[in-house]
Amino acid sequence: MKVKAAVAHNVGDELVIEEVQLMEPGEDEVLIKIVASGVCHTDAESLKGNGAPFPAVLGHEGSGIVEKVGSSVTTVQPGDHVVLSYSYCGECSQCLTGHQNLCERTVELNFGGKSKDGTHRIHQHDHSVSTFFGQSSFATYSIANKNNVVKVDKDVDIALLGPLGCGIQTGSGTVMNSLKPESGSSIAIFGGGAVGLSAVMAAKIIGLKHIIVVNIHQSRLELAKELGATHVLNGKEVDVVKEIKEITDGGVHYAIETTGATPVIKQSIHALRVSGTVAIVGMGGDVTLNFTNDILMEGKRVVGTVQGDSVPQLHIPRLVQFYKEGKFPFDKLVKFYDFEDINKAFEESKSGVAIKPILKIAK
Repeated sequence: MKVKAAVAHNVGDELVIEEVQLMEPGEDEVLIKIVASGVCHTDAESLKGNGAPFPAVLGHEGSGIVEKVGSSVTTVQPGDHVVLSYSYCGECSQCLTGHQNLCERTVELNFGGKSKDGTHRIHQHDHSVSTFFGQSSFATYSIANKNNVVKVDKDVDIALLGPLGCGIQTGSGTVMNSLKPESGSSIAIFGGGAVGLSAVMAAKIIGLKHIIVVNIHQSRLELAKELGATHVLNGKEVDVVKEIKEITDGGVHYAIETTGATPVIKQSIHALRVSGTVAIVGMGGDVTLNFTNDILMEGKRVVGTVQGDSVPQLHIPRLVQFYKEGKFPFDKLVKFYDFEDINKAFEESKSGVAIKPILKIAK
């Protein structure tokens, strides 16, 4: 079938909405009419050449309505509302032990550009076009493996839910599934984007005593307080580590680092109390540490966390329920854009005008 999609042709080029050919879904696949799609930092990194091979249709926070299912799909049916998340094989040792986020085929299935069976579902001018995260949701229709698809309640606006498939899942899941802090403990969250602020809301649900947010934009800090932060620190104005240790009488039990910035990664480690744990979520580079002083002698733990250690089919419906109960107001993070304004959405995400852009694709 012919569909409209935002095609990335070359590194650094703006996305162009063009007609592409979408094949029929395979036996374990689902055809989805895309209603909306979030714009994520990983999409922006892919435009720089750090993702699927070009040409590609990006987008990995899709939400929409099931149009057709393959013969072996039993989890959804036509008419269901769904959120699309990351791709995993469902067969390796990681998947079979509940760690789908660390699937042994993660790179291949999410960034390799092909479907699970090694073929392409998108073509243009008789040439193959790469799929992204097994979904390519910057399009009017998408084909995804059944593992990517999460059924959600129909009584919540489906256009709002796409970001639950990656960024918001990552932040909230890092708290709820990875760190699992005890009620009454303390956490410092470095970064006030969609991931960091989702972590704030999750920490509030759990009932942490100190929820400290570090950012350099005052507007983000004000929003963090509205969402549940007990303390906010402007990294340009204060000695962050000193302030955190004073607030918590020695350092936080847990920290989440979302920025990927080397100085901030070091701050997140130094702000921990003895035996504290920091989850590294942001994509960063080299960091120089004195392992004896910074890690070993205080028994600190530094862990990498992907997709919030979340099983999407379990975690996303839980977030939707929290939203319905008024406990997880992630709608305060979003700004909607028309599909045709996709490049503007990327620009405003980069500049910080928008925390979580969502493209409205269905008319």
